Amino acid sequence: MGLTLLLLGYTLLQENLPERLTHTWPWKLKLLDIQSAVAAVLATGGAALARAQYARTIRPAIGYFGRVIADITPNHQLAWACQLFNGGQEVVVTVDLRYWINYTSTAQANGATDSSEWVTHQVATASIESCGLVNRRDFTLHVVGSGRPIPGQHLQHLGWFTEKAMREVENVFIRVHVLDRVGDTHERVINMLKAADRSPIHADPPPF
Repeated sequence: MGLTLLLLGYTLLQENLPERLTHTWPWKLKLLDIQSAVAAVLATGGAALARAQYARTIRPAIGYFGRVIADITPNHQLAWACQLFNGGQEVVVTVDLRYWINYTSTAQANGATDSSEWVTHQVATASIESCGLVNRRDFTLHVVGSGRPIPGQHLQHLGWFTEKAMREVENVFIRVHVLDRVGDTHERVINMLKAADRSPIHADPPPF
């Protein structure tokens, strides 16, 4: 679109220059006539508009929710679980997931350190384990690799935390990058422990 507008501008200037200048460089270079330049602008503009409308139609609606779930841990404790939801109609493909961990004041007093940058799944898991928590017993961050498709109207489990883990971990932010059908990348940052029930006494009902 930008190139065709540039060509149209060049053509208009060339057509309106004094005749003595039309034989000098670069004005002696004939690229398009005015009709062809206008047609090129209309064609590329229409294509860009159609592409933008289609991209908006299939744009994913990435959301998330958390709830207390029973029988998800090895010792059948109640746990706060978080799930990602693609509310759009089209499949999206996971490009990257990064984590940012914040700890409670109690954990910080015992030596835990908040994240200073977005980290990988492996680094985030190791950071939480450094507080004395056991992976897949006290907490779990589910592995969501690059290229993982998330169909429309489907859920993606992100992880869960027991009451013991939530006494140490204040926030777990996840930065999600997904790619849609037309090649656009979308980013969403979520907090797995936002509004979490940190002392659960019963399981929540199914969300749907």
